[in-house]
Amino acid sequence: MKPYKIFYFVLFTFLYSCKKSELPVPVSPPADSGSFTSAASIGIKGDCKDVTTTALPGYVLMGGSTDVNAAIKWMLDRSNGGDVVVIRATGTDAYDNYMYNLSNVNSVETLLINSISLANDDKVSRTIRDAECLFIAGGDQWDYVSLWKNTKVNDAINYLINTKKVPVGGTSAGCMILGQFSYDAEKGSATSAGVLKNPYDKYVSFTSHFISIPLLQNIITDTHYDNPDRRGRQLGFMARLYQDSSVSIKGIGVEERTAVAIDENGNAVVFGSGHAYFLQANTFLGLPENCKPNNKLTWNYQKQAVSVYTIQGNKNGNGSINIPGWINFSGGISQTFSAKDGKLLVQ
Repeated sequence: MKPYKIFYFVLFTFLYSCKKSELPVPVSPPADSGSFTSAASIGIKGDCKDVTTTALPGYVLMGGSTDVNAAIKWMLDRSNGGDVVVIRATGTDAYDNYMYNLSNVNSVETLLINSISLANDDKVSRTIRDAECLFIAGGDQWDYVSLWKNTKVNDAINYLINTKKVPVGGTSAGCMILGQFSYDAEKGSATSAGVLKNPYDKYVSFTSHFISIPLLQNIITDTHYDNPDRRGRQLGFMARLYQDSSVSIKGIGVEERTAVAIDENGNAVVFGSGHAYFLQANTFLGLPENCKPNNKLTWNYQKQAVSVYTIQGNKNGNGSINIPGWINFSGGISQTFSAKDGKLLVQ
């Protein structure tokens, strides 16, 4: 090699090595670095380092639309300054700042879990398991059932509820999956008129034992109860479930801008500006008189088919009911729901 070529070769090698040394060196986070390592994370507010606190269990069932600050704060405060995780299949990290500024928590992180592979990701599962509070955002409950059921995320949620015993809440679709029975239609949305006309309509389907909350056994929840009117829809859901399984079915319906908060003993109060409805099938009367495919629903028994207690919410948490015993009602009014030839009857 000629001398000038040797010179340029050495010079190029020197300059390249200098330039290469300026490039950032990838650093893998330590194994205990906290939840920000999750592939599903779309945002975190607060301290990324995991903390451990002694949380107090409780459940928030929120009816959708504008979030109820008092109910969210009630839930967050029970984390005792811990880490909060929000899970969803669509949407943004908007809850991070909102929740972080509402209570003295260590962090709030949102996980966008929009595939089965993410729902089976070990780090995603671990992020949830490390939480001292879990909130399930609104969306489409079919996404949650189809993407999360029987996955590591599903196991992690149930671990928080039944082993770690932390507060858990959900709004709209996030609330719909918290009962033992969840309405999960893949396409379309059942209406009161449609379900009363045919409880076996193509838009009526359920999943069960997805989220395992002992206090909500034999219960189906419904949301956006006033927009549109979903009293007939939930009555039809309960009739169908009772007809098919003979369980002693109950329902909790929550209007928009309203939330039911249930403490560790199963005692519930209602926050917000709307109403919550607590429905119990009077199973001692027997199965619905007519609950068959392509038939208009009749579940009447002289207008006594389902007993209903309705509580108006307020900013401090109004009324009371003990959910496990379905007793100790106060602060509301008693009604009955029934159906005759596909028409809702309220008394």
